[in-house]
Parts: sequence; structure tokens; C-alpha cells
Amino acid sequence: MGAHALLGPSKAKQWLLCTPSVRLEEQVAKKEESSVYAQEGTAAHALCEYKLKKFLHEQVGRRPVSEFDSEEMENCSDIYAEFITEIIEKIRETCPNPLVLVEEKLDFSHIVPGGFGTGDCVIIADKKLYVVDYKHGQGVFVHCEGNPQMRLYALGAYHMFQYLYPIETVSMTIVQPRLDNISTDECTIGELLDWGENYVRPRAQLAYKGEGDFVPGEEQCRFCKAKHVCRACAEDALALAREEFLDLDADVVPLTEEADTCVVEETDATAPYNRDDSAPTFKQPAFLSKGELEEILPTLNRISSWIDAVFAFVSSEAINHGVRWKGWKVVEGRSVRRFTDTKAVEDAAAMEGYTQLYRQQMLSLTEIEKLMGKKRFREILGKFVEKPPGKLALVRETDPRPEVDLTTAEDEFAALD
Repeated sequence: MGAHALLGPSKAKQWLLCTPSVRLEEQVAKKEESSVYAQEGTAAHALCEYKLKKFLHEQVGRRPVSEFDSEEMENCSDIYAEFITEIIEKIRETCPNPLVLVEEKLDFSHIVPGGFGTGDCVIIADKKLYVVDYKHGQGVFVHCEGNPQMRLYALGAYHMFQYLYPIETVSMTIVQPRLDNISTDECTIGELLDWGENYVRPRAQLAYKGEGDFVPGEEQCRFCKAKHVCRACAEDALALAREEFLDLDADVVPLTEEADTCVVEETDATAPYNRDDSAPTFKQPAFLSKGELEEILPTLNRISSWIDAVFAFVSSEAINHGVRWKGWKVVEGRSVRRFTDTKAVEDAAAMEGYTQLYRQQMLSLTEIEKLMGKKRFREILGKFVEKPPGKLALVRETDPRPEVDLTTAEDEFAALD
């Protein structure tokens, strides 16, 4: 297996909704160097893996160290590790020896050509399959309900273990601490298999061949590497801009049919465009020409800045003034426990013989709890622990978190600037 599958689970929304898009990307996307965000995400995953394996008493090497180490990453990885350890401890009340796999390779190529991915944590117990995925990004809130990436992981895990364990239901969870997001979705194995066979399989076949219709939309275009030259995406965006944002009488030049194909002059900077003799060659209207892109450019900043300004305004009105927006609600994010008095913690722990609470700084709350054990931790330090309210955020009504009653939250939440 290579490092990444063509029809990878992380891009599943894209190739399921717009089947030709992945092959279109092959013709325009140059080989990319890892971004700083990807590197930070990799470092966070390594720390999460280390902490989880340490809890499971698996053999681990040295604690991973990176240039991205910070208190925020420490807290985020604690939230992830705590969430899974709570699941495992609950399961052990009825199933002493659940199967727990960390960073497990999952193959779902029986449904998707060449399809595979890595499950951050897979648990099987009491006829139930649990799949948990950590997201370190904070640019996009990732919902778990109906999430195809999580369902593909579940298909791969079920395919691997169906003959060893009588699995009947699946629980899928996304842990995204930097956006206070822990989102869970459940379904029966029958529902999962029906989705894979009747929805995914035919679309995956089209996507692998580069066939089907271009279908622009927010979900499938967001991370598509070809959206900057995709005619369907541009026409959809400009139509929306003219309808919702722009003066219909404004000087917006429509797209034109300039040529049968988009011709790109190959230079050292542009060649090759990852062309493959076996891949389909897209003709108009797949590509935008240089001239058409130049026609679009003047509208971009205006639309983008307007969207940012509107959302900042409606969020402030909802959080600070209780304004209700149809289809949206204010929810409380997940917070991290913290000590109220670190000096008192040192003294109380020292009286009981626990003196190794620091590296260069005090161990995290979770690590001290593991050092003492939960019962002793509560006895010695419980009175110094608080769990403050999470940060308020405006989200769509489909978000699974309960709505905050702002009429009774005035004393608990500080107003945001």
C-alpha cells in the first residue's frame, strides 16, 4: 500500500458527491509539500497515540517531542485520551477484555477500489464496534453524523473482524478538542453494510474511473485541489454571488466558451501536471481558462470579507445578546479540568508521599490522576479540581450538543468582545 489511497477516507465527501473530482485533481495538482498544519496534526496524533498506549500498558518508546509542543496540544491530547479511557473503563464493567487497537490500518478495498486508511482507535466489545478519530484542525467543525470517513473506517474494521466477533452495532466518534467538538453517531451493521454496498460502491467505481457529473457544493469543493480551475465550481460560486451578494447590475462578466480544452503552457514551474496516460483527459467545460480566472478575481475579496463580517456579527449577536437565528443555536464547548491552586496541590500530594509532580512544570491533571489512581486522586486533590464552562459558539441546529439557555447563563459566561 502507498502512503495515501486515491479514494482515501479523508476525501470521501468529495469523491462521493462529485465523482470525477479526484481524477481531475490528478491533472492539475502538483506534488505538495507537507503544510505546517499537517505537520502539527501529525505531532498531535503521535502524542495522542503515546498517551493512549501508556494507559493501555502497551510498550511505548520515548514520549514524542516536536516543535509544536504546547499547553494547548497537551490539553487536546488529554481530552482525546480521557475520552477513550472512559469508554474502555465503562466497557470493562461488563467485558473485562475488550479488543482495543491504536493506529490500526483498515482496508475497505472490497467496497472502494484501493481504499484504506488508519483508524486512530478501534474497540470491539459486547457485540459493538467503536471507531474513534482525532481531529486537531480548527478550521472546519467536523460532524460525525453520516460522516463517510468514519463509516469507511467502520466498514474496514468490520470486514477485518466480522469472523471473530459477533458485531451488531457501530459507534463512531470524532474528537476535535480545539473546536470543543466531540460528536458521536451510531448505526446498525445492517445499515452500515447497506450504505457501503448501495451508496458507496457505485460512486466509488465512477470516481476511480473519473466518470460521472461534476456536482459543486460546499462540502465537496472545500478541499478540492482542482476547484481553482473547475468550471462547474466557478459557475456555481458566481451564480450564488450574483444572486445573494452582488448587485445584479454590477459589471460581472459571464464565463465564455473560449476553447475546446484548457491549454496550459508547460514550463519548469508547471510541468508536469501529474498527467497519467491511464487517467481520463477532461475537456471543456471541466477547466477554466486563464482569462476566465482573471474575470473572477475582482469578486473574491469582496465576497470573502462580506461572509466573514456577517458571520462574526451574527455570532456576536447570538452569544452576547441572545438573538435567535433560524436554523442556528448557541452551544457550550467541551472544557478541560484544571487545578484551582497548584501550590495547595503540591502540599497535599507531598503529605501523601507524591513528590514527583513536575517535569519542568507540573504534570497535567490527567497524568497526576493516573499516578495516584482515581480513588486516591479524588481523596487527596479532588477539592482542588474544577471544570469550567466551555467557550460559547454559534453552530447549526443539526449539531448534537445541547443548546445553552442564555437567560440563565449570565453568571457563568463572560461576554465575548
